[in-house]
Amino acid sequence: MKGKPVPAADLVLLRHHLAALHLPTVQAECEQVARQCARENIDYLGFLLRLCERELGDRERRACARRLKAARFPQVKSLDEFDFTAQPSLNRALIVELSRCAFIEHRESVILLGGPGTGKTHVAIGLAAAACQRGKKVRFFRVTELLTQLLEAREERVLGRLRGQLARLDLLVLDEFGYVPASQVGAELLFDAISTSYERTSVIVTTNLPFEQWPEVLLSERLTGAALDRLTHRCQILETGAESYRLRDAKRRRRSPVGEPTRPEEVNPQSIDSKSPGK
Repeated sequence: MKGKPVPAADLVLLRHHLAALHLPTVQAECEQVARQCARENIDYLGFLLRLCERELGDRERRACARRLKAARFPQVKSLDEFDFTAQPSLNRALIVELSRCAFIEHRESVILLGGPGTGKTHVAIGLAAAACQRGKKVRFFRVTELLTQLLEAREERVLGRLRGQLARLDLLVLDEFGYVPASQVGAELLFDAISTSYERTSVIVTTNLPFEQWPEVLLSERLTGAALDRLTHRCQILETGAESYRLRDAKRRRRSPVGEPTRPEEVNPQSIDSKSPGK
């Protein structure tokens, strides 16, 4: 690696070629890596290997950032931030296994069932973010948001385009199923989205409604039965319990005497910002 310095004109030409080849990391770091390899007496193939590793690593990080942005999470959350001790009813081992994303390869679904504030949305986003990191195409919707987009697409006669976008996903997240009943047309469009995803796209659903109450949202026993048949055919059902983590934490705080600091075992200092199970 040692030798006479590279002429300035050659360096300019090299940078031009690397820019044309769309290798920004190699372009930015080739001189630094060359100096490191010269000091460590690493041969040309070792130099090339280091550059390629850096280029590939940066490229994957940029691609992951694009996938996370395209997923449109309301807030990116990690499963590492989730406080499983606050929701002991959740099967931690199963969630860790799901985060490896084999369920997406097998076109399986996940239903997170429990009361408000029990961690459903946090777990759903954590699983979906893990999928983004593994190269999967993900889209997060609150169900009311998806219904609005489906109805607007129908009115504007571009429903086929939206269906195509959904069909190209690896994972579709439907959050807060059951908070607002759908209209008759909306229910049919929502069923169509679920039906289209069946055995083609994995789906994560979060809901506070037991299955017997789903007709309140889809307004039809027939549609409900057909939707549940598809969603639960190959599915993991995770129950997050009924008691809200946030409500329980607020009660503990109210019970603490004024002016007396809360004991560490009662409240984790990061419980609200980073350990809250969410919805």
